[in-house]
Amino acid sequence: GETPRTARPGEACEGGLRVLEALAASGLRSIRFAREVPGLGAIVASDCSPRAAALMARNVARNGVGDLVTPRLADARMLMYQSKAEREPFDVIDLDPYGSPAPFLDAAVQAVSEGGLLCVTCTDMGVMAGNSAETCYSKYGAVSLKGKFCHEMALRIILHSLDLRANCYQRFVVPLLSVSADFYVRVFVRVFTGQAKVKASASKQALVFHCLGCGSHHLQRLGRATSHGSGFKYGAATGPPVGPTCEFCHQRHQVGGPMWAEPLHDPAFVEGVLAALERSPGRFSTEPRLRGMLSVIAEELSDVPLYYTLDGLSSTIHSNTPSLLQLRYGPQNPPGEPQNSSGEPKIPSGNPRSPKAEALLPPQTPSCPPKPRSAVEPTLQASFALHEDANPSSRRRGLKRFPENPEAFWGPKARAKAGGGIAPSLQEKRERLQNKRTQRPDGAALKQFPCKRFKE
Repeated sequence: GETPRTARPGEACEGGLRVLEALAASGLRSIRFAREVPGLGAIVASDCSPRAAALMARNVARNGVGDLVTPRLADARMLMYQSKAEREPFDVIDLDPYGSPAPFLDAAVQAVSEGGLLCVTCTDMGVMAGNSAETCYSKYGAVSLKGKFCHEMALRIILHSLDLRANCYQRFVVPLLSVSADFYVRVFVRVFTGQAKVKASASKQALVFHCLGCGSHHLQRLGRATSHGSGFKYGAATGPPVGPTCEFCHQRHQVGGPMWAEPLHDPAFVEGVLAALERSPGRFSTEPRLRGMLSVIAEELSDVPLYYTLDGLSSTIHSNTPSLLQLRYGPQNPPGEPQNSSGEPKIPSGNPRSPKAEALLPPQTPSCPPKPRSAVEPTLQASFALHEDANPSSRRRGLKRFPENPEAFWGPKARAKAGGGIAPSLQEKRERLQNKRTQRPDGAALKQFPCKRFKE
């Protein structure tokens, strides 16, 4: 046979991966794919704007990647539906719209190849983090909640929406990596086909009962999977997991979801990416950030959806806030028992540990007595003595675990106006609207803000 050749970036590889950047704008990401990723067969960079398509063509020619990148002037949905109809699926589909990717998800889960990679970005975080629960439902089929865990819930909502749409075509998703960073969330999933596996999808989704008082949360799975011989039997779940009011503070619950309740990441994939960074030091200018975020992800508890925060727990029981190291290791070590230094320490967060929130924190200070909010006495005695194993590896190595924004007002700018006009910046809008009803008592400055009361 022929001697195998090493695939090089910038060269079209016969039988290589077919990539679609469905909302390409200037084509920058497609050009980077072509210049930096080996083993690609073809890249399609699509946009519905004639101006963007012309700009892509110029950029592709200027960077010398015309053999790999094909600019297209097309609606992303029609392009993906056409590839499905012609049985020419894409091995990788990247969806990074301005705002919500909801209109493109149905086409994307059909147009990606068997076991192919689907990369989805959501920048409508206000909707997904609980500010507009009804809008979130209309776009993703799930109700978002305001809570300390809102960013993780946003990840689980988009995974739920992807899996739900894939299920319509006897397909299902397997998450590889799910990231909440800066002003957006981004998920990487593989899409597979299999009627038997699709039956398990209901048991992977859950509703969330979130207490309005103490903030505890409980999950209610939508389905139940039980072992049945060599396979599984699927049926409706039983519940609910809570009573009419919270058992700890007797407040009511909010109901959110459904959301994805399985792990957000594939640990083997995350370790593989970290190993690839180790093999190629200095290849990426963002390597410190990549290494820090991936290390934190590798240390997460995969089997505990959602989380609590230290300041939130302390505020609930009116306690001084302990250090992260105390809380990370203390609950596993009752007083008088030897410290377990062999296992990985776990942060007490998530649904299984919610009733023990009081027992996990040091006693309240006399100067700040707690409000009568819980009828449950603590049952867990914990030692909060510091232990070296409580400090996670990424923190000991000083990695950039939670990088800050590079500058003020950094993030997505205002949406472009129809016709190509430039929308005002966020800072300008804030200055214009600040104290709009109190600055001029004579009402002279109110004319640009017409309302019924002003007209009267």
